[in-house]
Amino acid sequence: MHRAILSLLVLAASACVESDRPTGTTAPNIPGPLLTQNTVDTIGLPDLIVDSRATQNNWVTRVEDFPAEFCSVQEGGVSPGTHKVIRFTVTTPNIGDADVFVGSPLAHMDPNGDGDYADSDNLFEFAGCHEHFHFQHYATYKLIDAKGKVWKSAKRGFCMLDTDPYNVNSGDGTWNYRNCGTSTRDGFQGVSDGWADTYVFKLGGQYFVLDGGDGQEVVPPGKYTIQVEVNPAYEPPCRGGCPRVTDPLTGLCHQFAERSYANNIGSATVQITEHPGRAGYGPLKNSPTITASDEIDHKGQ
Repeated sequence: MHRAILSLLVLAASACVESDRPTGTTAPNIPGPLLTQNTVDTIGLPDLIVDSRATQNNWVTRVEDFPAEFCSVQEGGVSPGTHKVIRFTVTTPNIGDADVFVGSPLAHMDPNGDGDYADSDNLFEFAGCHEHFHFQHYATYKLIDAKGKVWKSAKRGFCMLDTDPYNVNSGDGTWNYRNCGTSTRDGFQGVSDGWADTYVFKLGGQYFVLDGGDGQEVVPPGKYTIQVEVNPAYEPPCRGGCPRVTDPLTGLCHQFAERSYANNIGSATVQITEHPGRAGYGPLKNSPTITASDEIDHKGQ
């Protein structure tokens, strides 16, 4: 198994670890289709990209109701009520020659199996509203105006799964990852080579609030860029190097190793209108009303 892949599986207890120290563990040996139907591919390296066309062709600006029971309201700091938002879809294919493999969230949350999350390696968090585990910092979403001002989305967590085949020159098209995992049931998270992980527009947090209802400034009408970065880069947290993986070209940190980090950003141009109405404006105009059950990501549950 490739050491760079293994290095993401276990963190040292401290906030900073030596970036070149390989560490590893294995997911619990739980048989059956709940976890995987194929052989996990860890020979080589994954390579995630952002499918900009998926976002460009799947967005809508409209007025929606956001009840207090919506997960994104609870997790994203959105005030309950009616808000003007822009929703969008994000697809992140793996075009590398190995899987993004992180295995069972429970193995990361509770490495010694004593039921106490105090020894968690901080790759996952349990999302109480969704009732399953979320991988932290899988992607970042930004809404950017012509002057470079940035607004953040309501998205707070991701469940990495194989949702769509994306066969390219590498990858055999077989899927492995279909279960997020809960506090009482092991899951199996990752993205197979030749597959993609898609977050459709209706899911919790797949939107920017445009009217200031999340504590940010109001977004004026005009043209904007939705920028998505998968496996986003971040500065080393302290002296001693990155806690998981370091990009040798930039010195920046990432959550897991890839063949290339230069192709991790995608973007789409969108138009925000002053009064889009309930029907909305954009490629997804007249799309269905979102419910609380739509917002909960049930992939693999």
